[in-house]
Amino acid sequence: MARRAVEQELSRERILEAARHLFVTKGYRAISMRSIGQHLGYSHGSLYYHFKEKAELFYAIVMEDFDHLCYLLQEVKEAPEQPEWNKVERLLIEFIRFGLDNAHQYEIMFMIRDEELLSYCRAEQARCFELFSSIVRQHMDVTEHTLEAMHTVPLSLFLSIHGFISYYIQDRVTYDEIRPAAIAHVKTLCRVL
Repeated sequence: MARRAVEQELSRERILEAARHLFVTKGYRAISMRSIGQHLGYSHGSLYYHFKEKAELFYAIVMEDFDHLCYLLQEVKEAPEQPEWNKVERLLIEFIRFGLDNAHQYEIMFMIRDEELLSYCRAEQARCFELFSSIVRQHMDVTEHTLEAMHTVPLSLFLSIHGFISYYIQDRVTYDEIRPAAIAHVKTLCRVL
């Protein structure tokens, strides 16, 4: 009965959101299961009902965030062409929107510096980048681009939008607040295609 009450009161989603925020603002090593529980107003024991250890909690955050981003990218890939935006432009805009509107998630996914934690992110970063690259390559005309360009252009586009997000994420602005700058950046990048 007590476990059921804890499960109903303290959801997995609430724990993930609080832990995500604490990991980004204070650092993974500075946060304990006890401090996450205190932040939520619960004992740390109630967290163990959902997660066996802090590393499992961190990995759940990473997986959830990359799954969400890959879902958004897959939607772009499968969506019909639109006259005002080509697929690559939509891809870059959606990536920027995700990064700025989910700043804490983006920082954990792509900007974390801790080597131990990077091991949790590398495979997911590669999965996300491969989907991103496949969308860019589908849009590229193979008769106009070399084989080398088919590999370097997606990476250059990714690095350019990552730099854009990294620059604006420091100010905690939303996508809507800098939408004109994002659109201008994307249009400039896509001129190479």
